[in-house]
Amino acid sequence: MRPNILLFGDSITQESFRSGGWGASLADAYSRKADVVLRGYGGYNTRWTLFLLHHLFPLGLTKPPVATTIFFGANDAALAGGTSERQHVPVEEYKENLRKIVRHLKECSPTMLIVLITPPPMDEEGRMEYARETYGEKAMTLPERTNETTGVYAKGCVELARELGVRSINLWSKMQETDGWQKKYLRDGLHLTAEGNAVVFEEVVKVFKEAWLDASEMPYDFPHHSEIDGKNPEKAFQQKCL
Repeated sequence: MRPNILLFGDSITQESFRSGGWGASLADAYSRKADVVLRGYGGYNTRWTLFLLHHLFPLGLTKPPVATTIFFGANDAALAGGTSERQHVPVEEYKENLRKIVRHLKECSPTMLIVLITPPPMDEEGRMEYARETYGEKAMTLPERTNETTGVYAKGCVELARELGVRSINLWSKMQETDGWQKKYLRDGLHLTAEGNAVVFEEVVKVFKEAWLDASEMPYDFPHHSEIDGKNPEKAFQQKCL
């Protein structure tokens, strides 16, 4: 049976199976070698995510994922006192919640490849512009998130990954290495464009390859068609199916 790669996160993960999404690209890259499973929950923060752990990753699972990406923080970083205050989680609690998630996954499978992904950078003006276009006069007049605050959460995520000995992707820093990242990578100041999705895909694949999950080195689940003898097809399937 093919192994599972699970993508666990908020709306940036939930949207990743759309056309051009990083999850869809990952599923294509691992086609016939691993099943990429989407578990994205739009609007969720790490506090709410804890209620899902035992449902998504029950202990004693006979076939736990071989790898899991944990991609939260964009909602946790919503400003206290802002229009998205109910999503706000203090940064130290955010780190503690991520610690609980990682420890639970390690309990499910000590060999699981775990990758923490920081929230992407935040374009405050782009977010305000999106709000004005969407809500008109009812739009917020003050930022609900700031890039500076999001950076604090990104730093905490990377620090925690180092502490726990798991891999991480600092998306917040990586995207800001490119001039004009605000419009190039973010469609509404927060969520990803096709180019932004491509960055996530490239970074995840890079980490997977650096670990032990390189798609080019993984076998197909069943024989490639070129290996099947038209006159004696059974031969190609004997090792895989019997």
